[in-house]
Amino acid sequence: MFATLQSRLTAWLFADRGVEPGAIMLTRRRIYILPTRPGFIFAVVLMMMLAGSINYQLSLGFVLTFLLVGMAFNAMLYTFRNLVRLRVSAGRSKPVFAGEHAQFVIHLENPDGPTRYAIGLARDRRSESSADYTDLPAGHAAALNVSIPALKRGLLRPGRLTLFTRYPLGLYFAWSYVAPDMQCVVYPRPAPPGSPLPPAQATSGTGSASGSGHEDFSGLRQYHVGDSPRHIAWKAAERTQGLLTKQFSGQSASELWLSWEQLPPRMGLEERLSLLARWVLDAHAMSMAFGLRLPGQTITIATGDAQRERCLEALALFQLPAC
Repeated sequence: MFATLQSRLTAWLFADRGVEPGAIMLTRRRIYILPTRPGFIFAVVLMMMLAGSINYQLSLGFVLTFLLVGMAFNAMLYTFRNLVRLRVSAGRSKPVFAGEHAQFVIHLENPDGPTRYAIGLARDRRSESSADYTDLPAGHAAALNVSIPALKRGLLRPGRLTLFTRYPLGLYFAWSYVAPDMQCVVYPRPAPPGSPLPPAQATSGTGSASGSGHEDFSGLRQYHVGDSPRHIAWKAAERTQGLLTKQFSGQSASELWLSWEQLPPRMGLEERLSLLARWVLDAHAMSMAFGLRLPGQTITIATGDAQRERCLEALALFQLPAC
């Protein structure tokens, strides 16, 4: 019963506003403040000082007690003012692989007023020990980072984050909840290295970056059974890089397709995506031109970092079409 009432009270006091697009202004209604443990201890000490001053009629005791009380109220005002009227906006988050930590960037701006000190950002109160801190002079901006584990592929949202401060004396804890409209693409966890790339498919055409003719050297790829010994990169093999085959551009070209149908039928969905992610990384590392074929989606053959990101993002967001 008590737990239910507590949860309802918490939900009413700290209402979750959901994702907030655009810039967020921290108004007075969004900021909460409570005494910290040192603050409670300080209050108990003041009560004892007041009781002693009354009992022994100590004039200097009254002066010191009320001086400290005034300082405590002044500290509460400064702690609250350290957050009010800050502008919060979402930054860009780089994609990560499943099992890594996504780094979400939050931009803070102090449009006016005094310098703000020791502003912290954390996922919640429990992760405060790993919080990121900054100071904000008037008219300046700063960026804070929060790290969140990316447990599975797809789109990861940070959810509700906590901006907080204990400035200036640590007697009070002021905080505000923000939920910026931001997300991070989480790629599938790649399969362990060592899975050979599928064989390239012969095609007709006039010159290609992925060709297998005999004119100009265009890169290396994983060795496949049947490749000519003359095209094996023996120097790379001496450097314990494994067997790699040299590729040449020419009239006879080949296309490397990383296809869903090339995978064993017994493999599950996540295993297939993991192996395809490994193939994408290996083909990109060998500067090969490649394409990706998934059920209901095809990414044409290309090279470079942009192709790598396109393919990995397609794997991250892939869902099997409904039968």
